[in-house]
Amino acid sequence: MANILSTGTSALLAFQRALSTVSHNVANINTPGYSRQRVDFEARSPQFIGAGYVGRGTQIVDVRRVADDLANARLIDSGGELARLEQLSSLSARVDTLMSDKATGISGIWSSFFDSVSALSSNASAPAERQDMLGQANALSTRFQQLQGQFDRLATEVDSGLTASAGEVNRLASEIARLNGNIGSAQTASPDMLDRRDQMIRDLVSLTGGAAVQQDGGAVNVFSSGGQALVVGVQASQLTMVEDPYRPERQQLALQTQGQTIRLDERVMGGAIGGLLEFRSQVLDQTQSELGRIALALGTTFNADHAAGVDQYGDMGGSFFNIPPPAVSGHAANTGTARLSASIGNLGAVSGRNLVLQFQAGAWSATDAMTGVAATVTGTGTAADPLRVGGMALALEGAAQDGDRFLLQPTAQTARGLTVAISDPARIAAATPVQIQAALGNIGSALPRAVRIVDAGDPTLRTPSTIEFLDANQYMLDGDGPFAFAPGDTISANGWSVSLDGIPAAGDSFIMAPTAPGSSNNGNAALLSGVETRAALNGGSLTLNGAISGLTTAVGSAARQAGYAAEAQASLHEQAQAARESVSGVNLDEEAANMLRLQQAYQAAAQLISTADNLFQSLLGAVRR
Repeated sequence: MANILSTGTSALLAFQRALSTVSHNVANINTPGYSRQRVDFEARSPQFIGAGYVGRGTQIVDVRRVADDLANARLIDSGGELARLEQLSSLSARVDTLMSDKATGISGIWSSFFDSVSALSSNASAPAERQDMLGQANALSTRFQQLQGQFDRLATEVDSGLTASAGEVNRLASEIARLNGNIGSAQTASPDMLDRRDQMIRDLVSLTGGAAVQQDGGAVNVFSSGGQALVVGVQASQLTMVEDPYRPERQQLALQTQGQTIRLDERVMGGAIGGLLEFRSQVLDQTQSELGRIALALGTTFNADHAAGVDQYGDMGGSFFNIPPPAVSGHAANTGTARLSASIGNLGAVSGRNLVLQFQAGAWSATDAMTGVAATVTGTGTAADPLRVGGMALALEGAAQDGDRFLLQPTAQTARGLTVAISDPARIAAATPVQIQAALGNIGSALPRAVRIVDAGDPTLRTPSTIEFLDANQYMLDGDGPFAFAPGDTISANGWSVSLDGIPAAGDSFIMAPTAPGSSNNGNAALLSGVETRAALNGGSLTLNGAISGLTTAVGSAARQAGYAAEAQASLHEQAQAARESVSGVNLDEEAANMLRLQQAYQAAAQLISTADNLFQSLLGAVRR
């Protein structure tokens, strides 16, 4: 009887605990990261009775979670990559919307400005057309500034996101290290504690990318995508924010470990943090630089053509746009007194990419700030022989020391500072500085084409000149000559040039005279209207219109690619999640079946105890008689 009672009691206790485990599984069906738990039964040591062994019931030897380390590792990895791509896709889409939307983009207002220039070329003396062109120019420069302002706000959001993410990384890393200590010091780890640690590891890797590595003793080490140790055993590193050594307004990540602060390369982080950093360097910075390059090309080419005309006061045109100089900033650790000031040396060679210049062993070198690819540097840095790199000319003041570094941003801030330099519509230089007229007595068929200004800075540009033909093949210029002539030839002097169609006769003359104030001449306005189709970039192979279209297309393409990649990774992540759930997830049907089976077993065990009680009562009854 005692044996029956003991066996029944062991079964009753074991099945009760198994039912509690099933209940725990059902209760946590919606708990993130929960792994279903399973009870392992084992027969108790039998009792030897001489003729053999009699069983003594059952006992629970382990309550363990059902988990697949490979499926968990796959889920951790896919989660980090998904977080990176979703972050990149979300922010890239916002830049795409800014550039492509008619209300915020540059294309529509760009076309409106050049339409107003074309309208002015059709009626150069009309006040309405002049006022409209000036208004459209201000609207265009304002749109450049607005876009730059939006990009600045996005950059601030990135900094805020990095700061918040770093705080969350530190919290998770500290908690994982604490759990490592608890798990490593325990004889057997609680399944719920293991689940909690795994969920925190997934959350941590979704921020930083990387991997988790099991070590002896039960602890798990966590490393970022670039291999930086975030958690090693019971030690957790801390992420912190530091100022960019070139641009103090920009935040960078650093790792504090073993008493040292190590600045992290932006390319070694994954997860949501990696998405923020990749967006900033690959999308936002490049978009700002290209927008600035377009603003630079517009201002430079338009100013050059505007300076070659005369306004309604009869004065030579000056700058139409104000263009800020390229930005050069020294590294915070520089020890020399050197300062660099930059200007545009060759617009066609300006790529817009940021460059790092370094002084070492008496010589200057330059590398691409993002890729590290070397760029060619010439010159000595003096005013007469400036440093030349990437289309920039840099003048050096002070003395540089070995190791001094400077960040050159050719166009990153240009859009912010592009403004209209004039406010009086009459100051628009729509007319050509000089005009050619045929003498009334000419008898030949020669007719002048439009005058072209070759050198607007020539001091004799507006000096009157006379072209007199001795015959159809020879002419005199202000008494000098004779010079040979053939129909279509160009005649040049004093910074201007002109060609004649037809055949002149002996005695024919043409007079070059300065354009009078208030003239309706539209020669320079026609030249200005063609600026948008001028191949001024990429060594003369890319027009300003092409650059605008290219920027909009590039931003849209980057956003679409990031979106497609995020969608594909989401599918892979769902597969990884399903693979884990197929092993570790709670199935209500299965748990219901287990509960029914265990309930029946529990009732049977209870019946064993009841049977033992009946036998005992029968024995007591027999003794009483």
